[in-house]
Amino acid sequence: MINIQLNTVKLDHGITCVDTGYTRPKMTACYLMEQGGGAAIIETGVNNNVPGLLDLIDSKGIAREDVDYIMPTHVHLDHAGGVGALMQALPNARLVIHPYGARHMIDPSKLIAGASAVYGEDKFAAMYGELLPVDKDRVVEAPDDFVLDFRGRELKFIDTAGHARHHYCIVDKVSDGIFTGDTMGLGYPEFNNGQPLVFPTTTPVQFDPVALRASVERIMTYEPQWLYLTHFGRVGETHSVASQLKTDINEFVDIAEEVGSDIEALENRLMTYMQNRVEDHGSTLDKETVRVLLQGDITLNAQGIAIWVDKH
Repeated sequence: MINIQLNTVKLDHGITCVDTGYTRPKMTACYLMEQGGGAAIIETGVNNNVPGLLDLIDSKGIAREDVDYIMPTHVHLDHAGGVGALMQALPNARLVIHPYGARHMIDPSKLIAGASAVYGEDKFAAMYGELLPVDKDRVVEAPDDFVLDFRGRELKFIDTAGHARHHYCIVDKVSDGIFTGDTMGLGYPEFNNGQPLVFPTTTPVQFDPVALRASVERIMTYEPQWLYLTHFGRVGETHSVASQLKTDINEFVDIAEEVGSDIEALENRLMTYMQNRVEDHGSTLDKETVRVLLQGDITLNAQGIAIWVDKH
């Protein structure tokens, strides 16, 4: 396991945003929440950033025995790949997971097989390392509207399908924020121009535009001041972000209806659409730089949309 130096930003209300360094800087975050002398970790990143998370906990003077919960929003490996290793290092921590994702944390063999088929065994090992199983007795399933008392701090878990069926978001009244995983999309700090630019993530294999729009709308019923994105960081202007996302979901569906499940055609249309979005947002980056930054997510989005087209 590689020990990657993690960059952190201390926010208010006991929350620290941690840049896991996955794929590139300011791409994937997890969050350390401190409360009443204890801590919880929201998202874990992959195995390679687990030593850095443990170093952060130690540097804050938090005993490893006082980390109470690990809470990945869903089981995609950029969010939950480090769960098993963290659970081994944090002896009292319990895993809080969506009911549909619990079995994959207890027995990660299907996650390993699926990701290995996509990336190849060697690349999978380099990116994600060994996925360790979690003892079922340390797993807490969080169904819709589940409420957790974290040392006097109420955290509410809401089912938010659309990106994945095993996805929840966490409502935190203390910070007036919601930890959104991938439900509220991808925010690239490089494109910000005083306002966040966020667009949907439709990665394989469970993209559902109707469910995703409903989840965005449900999140906004809580009127959050902040959205804590996994990709990437805390953003405000929450109503603007929600409006952006719903518009983009509709546009993505329109593109899919025009070109079908041809992945190359989907990639080209999505790239053009997003390059125009970035330019209209006021970014000063040239189109080639924007293309390079977007390419990985555009490819994954096209694959997910193609699967949705074939299913529907």
